[in-house]
Amino acid sequence: MPIVPVTLQAYRASLLHFHADPAVTEEAHAWHADGLLIVAEGKVLAAGDYSALQATLPPGTHIVDYRGKLIVPGFIDTHLHFPQTEMIASPAPGLLPWLETYTFPTERAFEDPVHARNVAEFFLDELLRCGTTTAMVYGSVHPQSVDAFFGASEARGLRMVAGKVMMDRNCPEFLRDTAESGARESEELIRRWHKHGRSLYAITPRFVPTSTNEQMHLAGELARAYPDTYLQTHVSENEDECRWVRELHPQARSYLDVYDQYGMLRPRAMFGHCIWLDERDRARMAETSSAAAICPTSNLFLGSGLFDFERADAAKVLLSLATDVGGGTSFSMLQTMNEAYKVARLKGSYLPALRMFYLATLGAARAMQLEGTLGNFTAGTEADFIVLDKQSTPLLARRTAGCQSLEELLFAFALLGDDRAVAATYSGGQCVHVRGQG
Repeated sequence: MPIVPVTLQAYRASLLHFHADPAVTEEAHAWHADGLLIVAEGKVLAAGDYSALQATLPPGTHIVDYRGKLIVPGFIDTHLHFPQTEMIASPAPGLLPWLETYTFPTERAFEDPVHARNVAEFFLDELLRCGTTTAMVYGSVHPQSVDAFFGASEARGLRMVAGKVMMDRNCPEFLRDTAESGARESEELIRRWHKHGRSLYAITPRFVPTSTNEQMHLAGELARAYPDTYLQTHVSENEDECRWVRELHPQARSYLDVYDQYGMLRPRAMFGHCIWLDERDRARMAETSSAAAICPTSNLFLGSGLFDFERADAAKVLLSLATDVGGGTSFSMLQTMNEAYKVARLKGSYLPALRMFYLATLGAARAMQLEGTLGNFTAGTEADFIVLDKQSTPLLARRTAGCQSLEELLFAFALLGDDRAVAATYSGGQCVHVRGQG
């Protein structure tokens, strides 16, 4: 007699997930118009056609009925800053004055753990409201900001990556650590949080201009000493920033090369922006399994530039989408897809909706070296998923009523959708957000 898990859950809806990149493989996705997702003990047990799987359920199993809606894996946001939540949509003529005028003064408050926890709670509420179940998150320079963030995310059972910003120059005194203190505090946080529950740690030098050579060296040493941690930073976001890096490191071949010299290109290294890379940079990222976090809303907002999807794909760089809150202007990955599509068009390429959804789910999981853990509905993956409602707004309902294909439906979600399209969010099989509640 089969053993039935106590926590068996079943959800009926249309199902979509990916097993490959649509840009590479024609049959990259699994689509079940009338599907069934079965979850047990926080993990996917099975996903497929309702007609095929319904008979496998024990008698009397309650099926949550989401018919008319679409279930997809939870979105994964690979680059954003939780201390910048309250300064989102702050006006500035560019990246560097924006940092000086808004970012640094705002981050000062995260010395206070009570404030940090309050913002972390709101930040996570926003992510879940928008259907994001995993994110790579920057704290402030204060280790207590990371403690506050992981405390809040673990209370909700979320799979999150975060790290304390390291910066010991070219920033206000009140936000500086030292090379030694930044490394020591980061290592303490690694030991406290990395692989604790669903938490994962990211070594986080903010960007080259704010770290001395000594700090870069120690960050690289940490990355080698703890190879299963993440590393997150910024590279080649803005032309003024790139010129600044050339002045600081005239010996380096490129901005990315500075990180390379310190041993920071490796699997689980996530580089935000990657706009002004050259061909050798892209080749090195692919060679080292380093990944790019594409941040279209912040790049447009700050006038930083347009990401080149075609050149990145040609080099086989691992790609993902990111909101980059608070330079980014929305927590919504659907709105991020909207802007990514337009960026691709402005660069002369085309980004299909299937590809956009892949980049926000399995593509991001692959970029983070987490395929098999999350990002699709393969049996054994963590049951992080969202329920999308095509009737969430009058316009979306009207447009989707005439959709003739899955691509059209997803395109409508990407171009017309926002947080309102997310009817429910689940993490580890538990419902953590219901639209209109809380």
